[in-house]
Amino acid sequence: MALIGYARVSSADQTTALQHDALKAAGCERIFEDTASGARADRPGLAAALAFARAGDVLVVWKLDRLGRSLSHLIVTVADLAGRDVGFRSVTEAIDTTTAGGRLVFHLFGALGQFERDLIRERTHAGLAAAAARGRKGGRKPVISPPLLAKARRMIEQGLTVREAAGRLRVGKSTLYAALRA
Repeated sequence: MALIGYARVSSADQTTALQHDALKAAGCERIFEDTASGARADRPGLAAALAFARAGDVLVVWKLDRLGRSLSHLIVTVADLAGRDVGFRSVTEAIDTTTAGGRLVFHLFGALGQFERDLIRERTHAGLAAAAARGRKGGRKPVISPPLLAKARRMIEQGLTVREAAGRLRVGKSTLYAALRA
């Protein structure tokens, strides 16, 4: 069993020294690092750490937010690790999925995250329904108003191409084509 560390900072002017020290103190033999926003999916250090981990190993992070872009991403990542028989440990939050208690805490986090997503979805749907009942239509306002579309049609009837008409009206050619079709 090997303890594999992963440290991440968001910008080049930050340092992983604190995380590195904590991971070394936790017993990590190898530490992978990234300097990238947590929102980025392409983190070469994380990819290398995940590829390096073998069955029986444990991936260790200083804090949960160093690993996942979001709670759902964190849950998926840890579930993938568990599927490969790789444990997960967070030093700061004292979560260790190699123990029954650690798995319980992690699954509670996952359940709370799913509950939060469901609440957001319900509120969004309720808000959209209420707006629709008041006659509000969602989405972006059309760039080409009915009078502008009528003007474009007259220009095209007088011999201009759609591209020329779009240029004179200062709208995109594809936008004008879409409006003419609708």
